Amino acid sequence: MQSMSSLANQFLIAMPGTRDPLFKRSVAFVCQHGEDGAMGLLVNRLSEYRLGDVLAQMNIKSSLSRISEAPVLIGGPVQPERGFVLHAPPGDWESSYKISERLCVTTSRDVLAAMAEGNGPEQAIVALGYAGWSPGQIENELKENAWLTCAADEAILFSAPLETRWEAAANLVGVNIASLTDYAGHA
Repeated sequence: MQSMSSLANQFLIAMPGTRDPLFKRSVAFVCQHGEDGAMGLLVNRLSEYRLGDVLAQMNIKSSLSRISEAPVLIGGPVQPERGFVLHAPPGDWESSYKISERLCVTTSRDVLAAMAEGNGPEQAIVALGYAGWSPGQIENELKENAWLTCAADEAILFSAPLETRWEAAANLVGVNIASLTDYAGHA
């Protein structure tokens, strides 16, 4: 199989024909991609939880309403009980994985404790669960036109309203995704 360059630090933008309800109209941010497969976080799926709920489950208290009321996203269907913090800029947290010069994903309690005190990363997304792809799966899905790909954009990750992220990410590659048909054709 021909080697493909890593999709880490890229968006995967679901094509309109995606049938799986979890991935329909989704934007995934790829954290890792290599010969062992890929791992990413959905960045436009709101969970029923607020960050205050997650912190309370971990016996972490926060008196900051902006923290307690912050949304928690559904990062994907794998390990939905596990929390991930995608953040900028990178910091010195216990279990951080550096995705790029500007972005890290962290799974340790210390980043959440710092956020609860107002000392966390400047920009962060908290997500429960992740999306995973086995070796070669993401490449096959790309060949089947299941996803558009483009470099991730921090403004979309951290500032764009959740309901606009799918179209905003597609606009990065010059595609008005709403105008695409929901089936793939072959000439």
